[in-house]
Amino acid sequence: MPTDTDQVVAALRASLLDNQRLRLENRRLLDDSAEPIAIVAMSCRFPGGVRTPEDLWELLVKERDAVSPFPTDRGWDIEGQFDADPDAPGTFYVREGGFLHDATEFDPGFFGISPREALAMDPQQRLLMEASWEVLERAGIDPSTLRGSRTGVYTGVIYNDYGSRLGRVPEELEGFLGTGTIPSVASGRVAYTLGLEGPAVTLDTACSSSLVAIHLACQGLRSGDATLALAGGVTVMSTPGPYVGFSRQRGLAPDGRSKSFSSTADGAGFGEGLGLLLLERLSDALHEGHPVLAVIRGSAVNQDGASNGLTAPNGPAQQRVIHAALDRAGLTPGEVDMVEAHGTGTTLGDPIEAQALLATYGQGRPAASPLWLGSLKSNLSHTQAAAGVGGVIKTVLAMRHGLLPRTLHVDRPSDQVDWTEGAVSLLTAAMPWPETGRPRRAGVSSFGVSGTNAHVIVESVPVEALAEAPESVSRPGVVVWPLSGRDGAALRGQATALYTRMVSDPGLDVVDVGYSLATGRSCFAERAVVVGADRGELLAGVGALSRGVPASGVVCGGGVVSGRSVLVFPGQGSQWVGMAGVLLDESVVFASRMAECERVLGSLVGWSLSGVLR
Repeated sequence: MPTDTDQVVAALRASLLDNQRLRLENRRLLDDSAEPIAIVAMSCRFPGGVRTPEDLWELLVKERDAVSPFPTDRGWDIEGQFDADPDAPGTFYVREGGFLHDATEFDPGFFGISPREALAMDPQQRLLMEASWEVLERAGIDPSTLRGSRTGVYTGVIYNDYGSRLGRVPEELEGFLGTGTIPSVASGRVAYTLGLEGPAVTLDTACSSSLVAIHLACQGLRSGDATLALAGGVTVMSTPGPYVGFSRQRGLAPDGRSKSFSSTADGAGFGEGLGLLLLERLSDALHEGHPVLAVIRGSAVNQDGASNGLTAPNGPAQQRVIHAALDRAGLTPGEVDMVEAHGTGTTLGDPIEAQALLATYGQGRPAASPLWLGSLKSNLSHTQAAAGVGGVIKTVLAMRHGLLPRTLHVDRPSDQVDWTEGAVSLLTAAMPWPETGRPRRAGVSSFGVSGTNAHVIVESVPVEALAEAPESVSRPGVVVWPLSGRDGAALRGQATALYTRMVSDPGLDVVDVGYSLATGRSCFAERAVVVGADRGELLAGVGALSRGVPASGVVCGGGVVSGRSVLVFPGQGSQWVGMAGVLLDESVVFASRMAECERVLGSLVGWSLSGVLR
């Protein structure tokens, strides 16, 4: 019979084991809540003809100004509504901005959408559809493989004015107009089309929308709500209404350009854009072999509260959100090299933001190692719901290239800021990213006119993600590049894009490209295979395919394949002595599979498979 002492000892032992289990569980939860989030891929559309992150980097390096005249294909009465008098009702006093002049272009058939439904769809939805597909393929993920997965979609969308520009809605569009213009469907349609079953959230915190979306996506990944997340924002102005409203407030720069932190700042330049990130927990990205472009170490969101005005920025709130993001990243202000600022170019907002940065990042650091400050708005104008994610994309590109781009339109830093209050320097010239002996780090800020502020800490690729895969024992003598499209024109377009990318980046490995094309792309009805022994032969083949002309090493065909494909040697008269010998010597994968077959056959037959093949 157990004594009372035995029972007490058993109870104490059970209690200690429970305490140990709880401590381990708490440690796991803390580790999960602090795990860096990998930026696996990026896609974008920005003014100046920017359709890819590579285009954006070229624009930054060449220090281009992407501001242009108003679009002429949207039915806006530009001449009738322009008036240099800022008090003239119903008018605007600017003629230029940052526009997506191809925002109306869309291939609805690619997504299984009818032309009628597409006409009723807000261009913001259309752009999100395209960018979602692109960002997955840029990560080497076939979008069709994510059906049923806990992939989340977090999008910032401000405007829903597309329906109003249609006037009296044609009867055949009435059934589609609701889902075509409701902001919630912007994320929901992406999830529906790709079969994604994680959270689908559309949010509006004004100009901070996309950075808040990124923050929520990181939380969703860490909590387990999602295993992958698409996060970003989009703005297309279907009517000139925003220009009218901000003209009454005298908040617009007359020339449409944001002169961030400049003494000549005279208002914000307004524009359009789209940016999308594919995010994943770092441990999952490394496990799955997905690319890691950079990581998000920490992020924070807060509100101005009852401050000096509903639409006015609040310096103390900006300081608090910066400190909160740093705390979650486990970093001090001195461990961050630069800040991609909100920097709208307004005479009210820029000085408040600069002073908040001086009070946080600018303190306690040597004058020789200042915080460097820049803003993408000086190139593109204020892309509103896409501004924050645009800043993240720019920051990741700058980290990877080791270059801090110049902030345009700055004759001299604003004289409304006492720049001697801290070690903060404006990027009035491009410069190499400072070498510090630690990972490159940057903060990205975004502040909404609603008072919602966001700050994200981005860090360069960690060492564990830089480890290169071991080189194969042997490399194939022939490389295969498979391409496909919905129709012949799409197939040629894919070939053109591949040719352009290969020419612009000579460092790309042709075998890696072939692998990505074979495993990270959906397979459509119109297909082609380009075969070559070296880079020159492959480029010649894909160049010919892009022009639609026959060439050796290029095979075209069509048809629908379901399921997985296998290679079969049926023995129907087309075999020869030594067949598959070269594959055995040059393909590690083929040789290992044949070795498996030989092990199985060895117990069933009295001969050697490799012996027969050779």
